[in-house]
Amino acid sequence: MSGTYTTKSGDMWDSISYELTGSHAYTEELQKANLQYADVYIFSAGIVLAVPDFDTILDYESLPPWKRE
Repeated sequence: MSGTYTTKSGDMWDSISYELTGSHAYTEELQKANLQYADVYIFSAGIVLAVPDFDTILDYESLPPWKRE
């Protein structure tokens, strides 16, 4: 999966990650792909975020247990 995501009012990094992948484990990778919004915690509507290809970034099974969902 890659492309863009347009935020809805109240979106947060972890909720976007969960909506896109079904897991919060990809939150950090989503943030790294959008460093210009690094200081945003709660998004307003209409911000277009880059969505990286999560399948090539992270091997879910190699995550420590506290990052698995």
